[in-house]
Amino acid sequence: MSKPETFHDEQSDDGSNAPADILDFDASCLADIDESPTFLGFSGKKLQFATVLMGSVGFLLFGYDQGVMGSLLTLPAFRETFPAIDTTTHPSQHTSTMQGFVIAVYEIGCLIGALFNLRFSDAYGRLKATFLGCLLMIIGAILQCSSFSIAQFVVGRVVTGLGNGLITSSIPVYESETTRPEVRGKMVMLFGVVNVGGVALSYWLDFAFFFTHSSVSFRFPIAFQMIFPISIVPWLLKLPESPRWLARKGRFLDAARSFAALEGTNVKDPNVIAEVERVRQSLIEERDASKGINMRHALFSQGKHRNFHRLCLGLWSQILQQLTGINVISYYCGTIFQNFIGMSPLMSRILAACNGTEYFLFCFVPYFFIERWGRRVLMMLGSTGECLSMLLLTIFSYRADHGGGSGMGIGAAVMLFVFNSSFAFGWLGMTWLLPAELTPLSIRAPANAITTAGNWSFNFMVVMITPIAFNNIKSFTYLIFAVLNFLTIPAVYVFYPETKERSLEEMDEIFGKCPVWKPWQVVGIAKRTPYEKKTFTYADIEHALNLEKAEVEEEREIEATN
Repeated sequence: MSKPETFHDEQSDDGSNAPADILDFDASCLADIDESPTFLGFSGKKLQFATVLMGSVGFLLFGYDQGVMGSLLTLPAFRETFPAIDTTTHPSQHTSTMQGFVIAVYEIGCLIGALFNLRFSDAYGRLKATFLGCLLMIIGAILQCSSFSIAQFVVGRVVTGLGNGLITSSIPVYESETTRPEVRGKMVMLFGVVNVGGVALSYWLDFAFFFTHSSVSFRFPIAFQMIFPISIVPWLLKLPESPRWLARKGRFLDAARSFAALEGTNVKDPNVIAEVERVRQSLIEERDASKGINMRHALFSQGKHRNFHRLCLGLWSQILQQLTGINVISYYCGTIFQNFIGMSPLMSRILAACNGTEYFLFCFVPYFFIERWGRRVLMMLGSTGECLSMLLLTIFSYRADHGGGSGMGIGAAVMLFVFNSSFAFGWLGMTWLLPAELTPLSIRAPANAITTAGNWSFNFMVVMITPIAFNNIKSFTYLIFAVLNFLTIPAVYVFYPETKERSLEEMDEIFGKCPVWKPWQVVGIAKRTPYEKKTFTYADIEHALNLEKAEVEEEREIEATN
């Protein structure tokens, strides 16, 4: 049995991104490797489930941390411990600003974590970046739950954010590089489901500890989030690394093993060999297109595959998600019910928990439509529902504030439920899926870090200004988001191509045909581009390799004559 020829990038062990000379690698030599690899004793669907479970726990943690603070802000024990952010007793401009900062500083940590991942994930792998993120979140949770001062609490939130920024900028890339195109959408939408499951869990845990009058009422819910990273840290580094990342490092045999294990087949399977060869071809094209170009230039120039165009689409999908106003609801749900709709402290927590539960249950709906209707339709339908619910929420809240009776308060509460349903249907998981689906392999990790940083930047802005806006313009805060949701509909229709069932390499071809100064044409190009063949035989592979060898020989002859 012959060992396949493999390459290791120069300095690949120390974290550089130097491309290997991959022209001489012959993928057909993998046919001599009779090996059916497993990870954690799993392969095929069981291994796919394990990778998705890992990602799901990461996003469950993300959701829990988003929702846990919403009802704690009005707890007596929390207000006594941190009076500087008690807007219930001291509803001043300064207190509102401080509260917004303390809650939103978490997003600053997330932003820094995502930007740190510009290099880290590409250098050391998707799983190691996620592992580091989990460790940081554990440390941050310890700092928060043991706080007796605002300063320590803020530091804890920043450290927790650092970890979450690493996790949320690594997991979508990992999943997009390890799942098949026809199921990728469902897998990432599942992350949206568990993300909201984390929000709902935090609301119910906050409600459960509402009846505890000591500081345990807020310390335990904050500490509880440590369970999630602790549960996956022992297993993370034993999962298969992204085969596309391995191939980029020149580790083609390891890439083939990852592909084979995830498909539950042998390394010599024709489809595994074809997948390795397809990724290798993509790397060759990217290397040729980026000769003499550093990563910064690759990110912010168009190039053959329209890198900057694709980066902008991913970035704006994350920004538009935050401009829906979802985190006005997620972070301040309990506060809205109690302070702005007029519910009692007990009823506001019950409604917040029910709101999170309904939000969670509705998240399963897009799972059945994402691969049938595609990404574009779900996003536009979601924006329509969000726009209408925010508009009606403005009207009902305004009337409730001006003697409109209990019916107006009930109407406002209902609109919070409708808004969450619309967001879950159209935008919840989509903005974590699209950036990873749209960007080429050569810039995928840094591009995803930038798009995630965009999410956290605007998340910070929204969470920071919300208490200030409520203090100044009251119910008209919702009207701002109604308008922004309305503007999102034509933006999606004009600029976003459909990525449903497209391989990562197909998107290179589609964007390569798009004129630089007419980015809207990519939508029509995607509609006209046929879908590629999904299964291969040895004859297909041999034919493709022979064509490639002929092209390589021709290139070398031309270079020799010159």
